[in-house]
Amino acid sequence: MGIRDDHRARMLREIQRAALDLVEQNGLDSTTVADIAARVGISERTVFRYYTSKVHALMPGQQGLIDALVAVESARSDPAGILADLLAASREVFASEVERRVFRRVSRLLIREPDLLQVVAQQERALVESLSAALQERGALGHLQSLVVAEVVTMAWRVAWKSFAREELEGRECDPLALFDDTVRELGGLLDG
Repeated sequence: MGIRDDHRARMLREIQRAALDLVEQNGLDSTTVADIAARVGISERTVFRYYTSKVHALMPGQQGLIDALVAVESARSDPAGILADLLAASREVFASEVERRVFRRVSRLLIREPDLLQVVAQQERALVESLSAALQERGALGHLQSLVVAEVVTMAWRVAWKSFAREELEGRECDPLALFDDTVRELGGLLDG
């Protein structure tokens, strides 16, 4: 990574950390982009250079997931193989989110701030639309198959996150990646049936 990339990565982390701190302290509605900028010591304009909104700063992983999955070019041509490759890529992004250590904080906020669930639903719709369009554009799958594959990948992500959030809410320690793997395994069992 060059100096510019290092600066960008540091700024992304600082803005997200400030957004998380402020929303945890004051709630989503009471937190503004101006508050986030002030906490980091930058201008609002700089915040908007990195994130489109305060919610995007809280949960940037969804855009990362969309970008990662749209970039997957499976060497396989069968729908099941393409789905498997996309689930593997989704797991890598999930693992990256877990490593960044904000995973637990975001999960707790999703429980505390119900308005964030609407944002998540919008992001999931964007994921399905982007991924199914990319699969169709590549000629990998037809319209219906692309839509089904995109919905299944999105559903696996959602179920793993919700399972983790439930475990957190109930005060149980768990391994988020194990939950993701369990989700995919259960999905495989259903599809095999």
